[in-house]
Amino acid sequence: MTADEWYDALTVRHGADLQKKISQTSVAVCGLGGLGSNVAISLARAGIGTLILADFDRVDISNLNRQQYMVSQLGMLKTDAMKQTLSQIAPYCNVITHTVRITKDNLSFLYDCDIICECFDDALCKAMLVNEIISNHPEKYIIAASGMSGLHTGNIIRTRQLGEKLYICGDGQSDVETDGTLFAPRVMLCAAHQANTVLRIIAGKFNV
Repeated sequence: MTADEWYDALTVRHGADLQKKISQTSVAVCGLGGLGSNVAISLARAGIGTLILADFDRVDISNLNRQQYMVSQLGMLKTDAMKQTLSQIAPYCNVITHTVRITKDNLSFLYDCDIICECFDDALCKAMLVNEIISNHPEKYIIAASGMSGLHTGNIIRTRQLGEKLYICGDGQSDVETDGTLFAPRVMLCAAHQANTVLRIIAGKFNV
């Protein structure tokens, strides 16, 4: 399969104008756990031009119940494992990895992208990233997540718009400390909301 064949196949599915926009867009996925690994794969399948992937962790057996990794990738850096997986799904997507724990002091690599997906599993890290982007780069779209744990109905997971360029996906209330765990279906639902919001923004559909 050549790059032209890949692009043409996507164009047939999505239309020439929209696919051109998708292919020219860069998206940062911050955190490659249950949310981020699913977001990255969904966007790569859609033909996103550039994915900037950031995580500092390695694939662990405890990740396999909900994250898009394989047994053969155990022990690998998540950035390397996800890049490996994406090379088999969307070989012509430009994947840039940063193996780093994101802090407010090292966010500069995010500022060249068009849309940022917050996919952390720590509440303080979530708040830090959202606040830093809103305060210092209000022109950036940021799609965050809150509430996807347990076995509550998936029907309450939704996308909310909390500002012109801030979106929150999830049920907004469930918490792993209360529910005890995360299951793949609800995590994937939330990640799908995030990826879908990215594509809607690219298509000019800004309202939820």
